[in-house]
Amino acid sequence: MSFSNDLFLFRGFRVRSLFRCGAAQLHPCTVTMSSSILSGLKPISVNTLNQGILKPAFESLTLLSSHPLTSPSRLEHAHSLLLDFCTTEKALPQGQQLHARLLKSHVSVFLATKLVHMYGKCGSLLDTLKVFDEITERTIFTWNAMMGAFVSSGKYLAAIELYREMRALGVALDACTFPSVLKACGALGETRSGAEIHGVAVKCGYGEVVFVCNALISMYAKCGDLDGARVLFDGIMMEKEDTVSWNSIISAHVAEGKCLEALSLFRRMQEVGAESNTYTFVAALQGCEDPSFVKLGMEIHGFVLKSNHFVDVYVANALIAMYAKCVRMEDSVRVFNSMICRDCVSWNTLLSGLVQNELYSDALNYFRDMQGSGLKFDQVSVLNLIAASGRLGNLLKGKEVHAYVIRNGMDSNMQIGNTMIDMYGKCFCLKYMGRAFECMPKKDLISWTTVIAGYAQNECHLEAMNLFRMVQVDGMAVDPMMIGSVLQACSELKSKNFVREIHGYVLKRDLADAVLQNAIVNVYGEVGHIDYARRVFESIKSKDIVSWTSMITCCVHNGLPVEALELFYTLNQFKIHPDSIAVISALSATASLSSLKKGKEIHGFLIRKGFFLEGPIASSLVDTYAHCGSVENSRKIFNSVKQRDLILWTSMINANGMHGCGSKAIALFKKMTYENVIPDHITFLALLNACSHSGLRDEGKRVFNIMKYEYKLEPWPEHYACMVDLLSRSNSLEEAHHFVRNMPIKPTSEVWCALLSASRIHSNKELGELTAKKLLQSDTENSGKYVLISNIFAADGRWNDVEEVRLRMKGNGTKKTPGCSWIEVENKIHTFMARDKSHPKSDDICLKLAQFTELLEKGGYRAQTKFVFHNVSEEEKIHMLYRHSERLALGYGLLVTPNGTSIRITKNLRICDDCHAFFKIASQVSQRTLVVRDAHRFHHFERGICSCGDFW
Repeated sequence: MSFSNDLFLFRGFRVRSLFRCGAAQLHPCTVTMSSSILSGLKPISVNTLNQGILKPAFESLTLLSSHPLTSPSRLEHAHSLLLDFCTTEKALPQGQQLHARLLKSHVSVFLATKLVHMYGKCGSLLDTLKVFDEITERTIFTWNAMMGAFVSSGKYLAAIELYREMRALGVALDACTFPSVLKACGALGETRSGAEIHGVAVKCGYGEVVFVCNALISMYAKCGDLDGARVLFDGIMMEKEDTVSWNSIISAHVAEGKCLEALSLFRRMQEVGAESNTYTFVAALQGCEDPSFVKLGMEIHGFVLKSNHFVDVYVANALIAMYAKCVRMEDSVRVFNSMICRDCVSWNTLLSGLVQNELYSDALNYFRDMQGSGLKFDQVSVLNLIAASGRLGNLLKGKEVHAYVIRNGMDSNMQIGNTMIDMYGKCFCLKYMGRAFECMPKKDLISWTTVIAGYAQNECHLEAMNLFRMVQVDGMAVDPMMIGSVLQACSELKSKNFVREIHGYVLKRDLADAVLQNAIVNVYGEVGHIDYARRVFESIKSKDIVSWTSMITCCVHNGLPVEALELFYTLNQFKIHPDSIAVISALSATASLSSLKKGKEIHGFLIRKGFFLEGPIASSLVDTYAHCGSVENSRKIFNSVKQRDLILWTSMINANGMHGCGSKAIALFKKMTYENVIPDHITFLALLNACSHSGLRDEGKRVFNIMKYEYKLEPWPEHYACMVDLLSRSNSLEEAHHFVRNMPIKPTSEVWCALLSASRIHSNKELGELTAKKLLQSDTENSGKYVLISNIFAADGRWNDVEEVRLRMKGNGTKKTPGCSWIEVENKIHTFMARDKSHPKSDDICLKLAQFTELLEKGGYRAQTKFVFHNVSEEEKIHMLYRHSERLALGYGLLVTPNGTSIRITKNLRICDDCHAFFKIASQVSQRTLVVRDAHRFHHFERGICSCGDFW
């Protein structure tokens, strides 16, 4: 029987016998099969090997072994080819079966080396070591195979130790030794060891071997010595047309973030005529994954189309990733749709791009298409699907994915578990979030951080704090991100003690980086600990714009607008450029002060610095001008914005309402809905306030019904309070009382206050008495309700009841907020308290005010003293009224401003009845427009009339 022309049938291909006489032996490092096999075999899976290929091959090998004419060399060659085939296809069970056959006879060093190589490539390091240890006469190929196995298994230190053992034993190295050991040095960042091996390679005469040089370039780059890699490439590499060398140096630059240099190298590669391959294009496209390099990426895309590499799935995947990173998802999708063959990486790259670009609905649609294509979701697919479900708040889809994860045995994967926790948190499903966390077999720092953040963001602040306590008790490591979530919980709990405790923990553990310090400043501000916030701010060595903005915001939130603006103007001294958030905080401070001049200054700053007056900035400007009494400027800003969002519409509606322009607010609302902008609770609150301040009773009732029945929005307590105020202003007290009695929720103190104010104004004593009792029974302990009740009792001369209310205030520790008014003159804020004498021009102000009051009394003004303490003389009562803070501010305005100019005053409390009457007559006598913003609304006094219609 002759074996020289035997034929095997592999998957429909006729292949010449593997066991020809005189066939040349393959080099032990070779991992591909002979050219005759490669020309006849397609890539196949291990299952196919089990079923249809190796079985007849083993049968033929048995037949070959038993034939008397088979020479040992021919049989060894047959075993070698089959081992190579098992190595290529990573067919470990079949390789082990072949190993078992070889053990029955003597295993040559050649075949033993083949076994070492096969086990190493199949990932069975224990078997590799066992075979290697049994080889007594090792060749350089054996040593290289073992070193390659260590590197393939990620045992880089073991690979370096093996190299040192080779050197100690005097093993003669060849060129194939160096790539593996250099790869191990690069993975460990062992620059020194790598440089020593570089010297040995040069000494052995392999320093200019192309693949050794490529390994050296890669090693230096991974060790962070990009200059060394570049010197090697420019100086030693003689074959400048070697594609692998170019690919190595380009990839090295991309890996180090030197994308511009990488792209310059790519251009130079084209200039010298080196041929580009798949790896070249992939590396170059990775260097373009930044919006600033998108044009270069498009040029490479064009080059790819001309070179016919576009059919390459790896290049197409790189193009999808590049366009996605450059925020050009339309181009990314276009590349994906033009692909003839797509692998799992293609789908995952597109899906990741859609999620990263916040196109979550599109991502879910493509997930369905992927499912329909027959491809199975892998870990990356599942992670993207979970993330998209979470961002959309699609709980049903999230649960479907969770079920898929459990069915496919992925629930033990820590990364998937962490993403699942995040998804349930974003879908507000805390029950499932807690279960997902508890069911994780292993938890890392990210697991704990994610679940704590989930509870903190869903207003379960105590649960977040308790979990953090568990982290502390277990002695786990804590990072700044976890502390950030804990601080959020502390902020919402308004617990100063918790914040101080966490701050102390941060200092003890030395966790305070810049981001965390800024967060601590913020939280101290939110809990009202402004002194601590200031201390932390001052302790930050390198303050960035976030640090300054945090401190500015703290001042704004704690009623320190002057300090906030001082900080904002200080930025210029440190040459720090304000960002949009800093500007918005400064505008908020300006609005608090009603400082029109400063508002205009910041507006001018925005224009000079090229800020786009849209989005949050436009809304803040509208709100600022409205709070500064210039609703006309608010309208100008609003009309100049082309793309108006809901916040801007709401701000403009509120601006009109503040100034008593209720009809304009309603017209804006109609225009907003016509433009398909969907209103929310805040929009309706602003609209109801506008109707209330303008006395638009029927329109307000209609708006309330639209909110409930057309937009299906359940009213908040604030909406009910607005409705009561609206009905009360129109003297519909019985209807207002009926409305309160039939509210589906318990009336708040704001509701009773609105009804009580109306009862006082419309002299309904019976309803006032009833409402006062309800208000005293309410839970809220603010000074405003006590002052209102006290004033009503005082108006009726019920001084014993007044005293009882004041004693109750004292017993509860409730203090009346002192009245404070301020006026801006010549770019400076002047503040006045009641009966204040601290101003430098106090005597002049009092004299001016006395002279002006005399004029008003001639015009018919009479002080209303019925709300003042009964145990003082009438003269003293009048003197106390004359020294109210808003009158002092007016006196200063009359003293220092030219005749005829408008005077703008802001007060922190509601303007009293007597001062309101005073300002009406003052506007007529002085022939000035007086604008007063109190805690409730704006009052425009002109020619003896107030815009509020005497109801505020």
